[in-house]
Amino acid sequence: MTYNRIEQQADTYRFVFLPETIGSIAYLSQNLKELQDKVICGFNLSCVGDERSYSHIESRIGNTLADNALQSALIGLDNVVKYSFLKRGSDERQYCAPGVDLPVCGFSRTKYGEYPEYHTSADNFDVVTEDGINDSLNVMKSIVDAFESNLFPKINVKCEPQLGKRGLRPTVSQKGFYGDISTRSDFIAYADGQHSIFDISNIINKNLTKVVSELKILEKHGLIS
Repeated sequence: MTYNRIEQQADTYRFVFLPETIGSIAYLSQNLKELQDKVICGFNLSCVGDERSYSHIESRIGNTLADNALQSALIGLDNVVKYSFLKRGSDERQYCAPGVDLPVCGFSRTKYGEYPEYHTSADNFDVVTEDGINDSLNVMKSIVDAFESNLFPKINVKCEPQLGKRGLRPTVSQKGFYGDISTRSDFIAYADGQHSIFDISNIINKNLTKVVSELKILEKHGLIS
């Protein structure tokens, strides 16, 4: 993924509730310069209440911090579908339009237009469930938790640290069993201060929640700055 290094982490979050298309166009007409100056990562949420799948609609560029973050948060979840920007249909159309170019991608459970009840009276609370909405919330929460952590972790030692004496790996080897050690070691291998927590999650193919948990463990033991 390629994006500009973030020197300072975000300290504010903006939630915008708008009618589709006309609402986002009107909002951009009033706030475009501020958004272009300040937004480092954004998500257009639409149809996030069912339990059938998870959908990532790429930004127009396709490799923004938002794309990277959402991809990492969806690792290991059931039935994840990634859509090109060519399959866009919600307000990512406006936020990613030429001349606007905000780092925004789309997130849905089953993507709009991809389930039979969409835009019919059958799109009701048999389809939209509390569990579905809560699962979507957990995806977004994991991304926020990552931003609230050390976004560009850096290992404090040269070469691989001695984990055994810190209680971070067994001191007696057991053939064929490594538990979380491979995740921990892989995390450390990419904690160079240049790879974001989202990069690391995607490289080692571990869900973002797990990677943030590893980060906090290593910080607790003074290995990460």
